[in-house]
Amino acid sequence: MAATADRSKPYFPLAGIARDGWSTDTEATATCFCGAVQLAFPTQGPGLIETFVCNCADCRKITASMFATNFVVADAHLRHVRGEANLRSWGQSTTIATGRTMTNHFCGTCGTLMYRVGACFPDARILRVGTVDDFTLHETKLRPRVELFVKDRASWVAGVEGAVQDEGGAALRSASL
Repeated sequence: MAATADRSKPYFPLAGIARDGWSTDTEATATCFCGAVQLAFPTQGPGLIETFVCNCADCRKITASMFATNFVVADAHLRHVRGEANLRSWGQSTTIATGRTMTNHFCGTCGTLMYRVGACFPDARILRVGTVDDFTLHETKLRPRVELFVKDRASWVAGVEGAVQDEGGAALRSASL
C-alpha cells in the first residue's frame, strides 16, 4: 500500500484471481490466491483475539520468507464462505517450540496457507494477514500488536514499531484464547 494511500477507505488491489472480497466495520474476507477458498472473519474483539509477527523457524519455512504476519480468530467467529471441502491439511510437532502439534490448512488447488491450528490453541485459528482481501486492514485493524521470537529475527529486518517484543512465544500463549 502506498504511503499516501487513504487508509480510511477499503483497498482491494489486483492480487489473486478472486474479485469478490469485502470488508465492513466488523467483518472482512480472506481468500486464497486462486479464489477457491474464502473465509469471513471479525475485525474486532471478541472474535479477533490477537495480531502478531512471528520470526520462528517454522513461520520462516512455511511462508518462504523471513517472518509471518498473522492474526488469531476464535473458531466460533470464523466462517468458511466457500471452499472448506477444498482445504487440505498437514501437521507435525517436531519443529514446533512447544512440542505440540501444529496443523496447516491450505487450498488444495493453489496451495495458499489459509490458517494453522495449534494444539495449544484448540478453539482458535491462526490466519495469515496476506490472505486478507482489503489491504487497508493490513495497516489498520490487523497491524501486529506483538512480535514473537525476536531472538530469531533476521538482523536486516527491523522490529515492528510499537509492538510488544517477545523473545519466544509466551505473549501469544498468554493471550485470551
